Amino acid sequence: MCKDSIEATWQLLGGWEGLPTFEVFGLDFMIDEDFKPWLIEINTNPCLETSCATLDRVIPRMLDNAFKLTIDLLTAPPQHWPNSKRHLVPSRAVQNLFELVF
Repeated sequence: MCKDSIEATWQLLGGWEGLPTFEVFGLDFMIDEDFKPWLIEINTNPCLETSCATLDRVIPRMLDNAFKLTIDLLTAPPQHWPNSKRHLVPSRAVQNLFELVF
């Protein structure tokens, strides 16, 4: 469902013209009595509040992985930062927990 939703709208999302962009979406699902998932809505401005233990664990990891694949690849720290080499992210060798689906 996630892949199909993005695939159906990717040309409206931006970034397809060669400009580097990214966006975090919030996908809301419901599970019925037969454990079938139903996509309820997709938010372009999802709440990132860590209001429970699960969100406290999931949201920071999700944001960290999003930044590793986007901002970290486009920027490098200034050379005068202490230990700046340990902050550099090698291109194409970024460890993340995302899976490319489209």
